[in-house]
Amino acid sequence: MDLPLWLYPLLFLTGFAAGLVDAVAGGGGLIAVPVLLNLGLPVPVALGTSKLQWSFGRLSASVHYLRQGVVRLRDCRVGIVASATGSLMGAAFIHAIDSRLLEQLIPWLLAAIVLYAILQPRAGSREHPPRLPSPLFFTFTGLGLGFYDGFFGPGAGSFGIVALIAVMGYDFMRATGATKIVNAASARAALGVFMVAGHVRYAAGLTMGGGQVIGARIGSGLLVKKGARFVRPVFLTMVVLVMLRLLWVSHAGG
Repeated sequence: MDLPLWLYPLLFLTGFAAGLVDAVAGGGGLIAVPVLLNLGLPVPVALGTSKLQWSFGRLSASVHYLRQGVVRLRDCRVGIVASATGSLMGAAFIHAIDSRLLEQLIPWLLAAIVLYAILQPRAGSREHPPRLPSPLFFTFTGLGLGFYDGFFGPGAGSFGIVALIAVMGYDFMRATGATKIVNAASARAALGVFMVAGHVRYAAGLTMGGGQVIGARIGSGLLVKKGARFVRPVFLTMVVLVMLRLLWVSHAGG
């Protein structure tokens, strides 16, 4: 099914909004994927097309964070490889695992993030020494979150940010930058699987990708300019919205 031409400006604006929000605090999938589904795309095609547009936005944000010195590429190298590997496995298993279990489980994990933020109000405001060696953390976290991002996706960035804050001692800004770099690798790896399976609408994905590049650049610029105090409330807002949407989808589907 070819999408009407008049929808492409909407897709561009959707990519812009999703890229801006995702670059700052994650949760951009809350905007992009529902739009694609509401246009009548099958779930695998909506996910594959979303991976295409994410590959542009996350790369745009990652480049800006690296240039601004928010995070160093060498700190994320293990995470990049592990996340890409996990994402390939997750995307390959997309038809073999019942996503309804994740739809019911993930909202409660996101609720735990909100609870953690309430009980630890200063978490992410400043850096502290890491609790695990960096290669060990990035290997296991990268594999796990990469698998989840390739297979399902919502909240992957939120889990990565909180893990980096709680375990590796990053502040919100550095955690967001590192998460975007690792997520960019998982999105591109999963995209390859969806492309081979024929589950990508290239015109729609590239149009959204153009909006993603601009939105992600503006969003990453806001984060660098405003700092951790700006990120925290936006991050928590997006976590709550993703949690509520997943609860609604789970309830409606059940």
